[in-house]
Amino acid sequence: MALIAIAADKGSPGVTTAAVALAAVWPRRVLLAEADPAGGDLVYRSAAAHGGPLNPNTGMLSIAATARRGLVPDQLWDHVQPLSGGLEVLVGLGIAEQAAGLAGLWPTLGHAFASLADSPNAPADVIADCGRASGDTPAVELFPHAALVLLVSRTEPEALARVRDRAAALSTKLHGGPRGAATLATPLIGVLLIADPSSSGKLVNQVNDMLVHAQTGARVVGSIADDPAGADQLAGRKRGRLDKSLLIRSARKVTADLHQQYGAAWTVPAQGPHAGAGR
Repeated sequence: MALIAIAADKGSPGVTTAAVALAAVWPRRVLLAEADPAGGDLVYRSAAAHGGPLNPNTGMLSIAATARRGLVPDQLWDHVQPLSGGLEVLVGLGIAEQAAGLAGLWPTLGHAFASLADSPNAPADVIADCGRASGDTPAVELFPHAALVLLVSRTEPEALARVRDRAAALSTKLHGGPRGAATLATPLIGVLLIADPSSSGKLVNQVNDMLVHAQTGARVVGSIADDPAGADQLAGRKRGRLDKSLLIRSARKVTADLHQQYGAAWTVPAQGPHAGAGR
């Protein structure tokens, strides 16, 4: 099982960029799911593999009717569209009002996302962009099914204080109370910093110490470069060598570290030509 849910405490400070960047360099076949109840961004900023726009009606919106009759993990692929470059995505809702159509279905989706890695036909990990992680968003119903919940945070003091408190609240909600950082509770709760690469190493240690001292049960898993130019390249707004960008280079390090630490528990091997396609 490898569902990785990515969220932020307030707003979405780089959640979508981080999710796309990690999915783009993921070492196995991966499905990027836009699971933000407030609506997705990819349909507005990314081109489909055929060169035209993504279909906003194929994705989370179309999967609602299927899920109400029960959802087999392989059925997810019926609602997936490939981006230019090969990344396979489940396009998010267009507007927040459409989230009503998914009412009561989030646990079903979470189970399907988590079980896709065990599919005998087309296994894949799922990276879910969940937007905000506040207590009133239905996307948190995906979290109990995840192997890892990643909270994205920038490095301003107020942002770090919020992610500390959100991590502690999630630990209580998901694990029944605060736990030590070494406790391998499921899902694991990690923090992903959006940081200046020149100071990220020191910040990772400082924030990790803060999380441990506060007994949040979370730990910093790494940092993604605060790289506006790379983010524009990733979104297709700017040309350039994306693979050489600070954003993608830092995302590669995060994915390598995640798989080194937790990959043994994510047991599905890469599947043929799909693994890493278009990355």
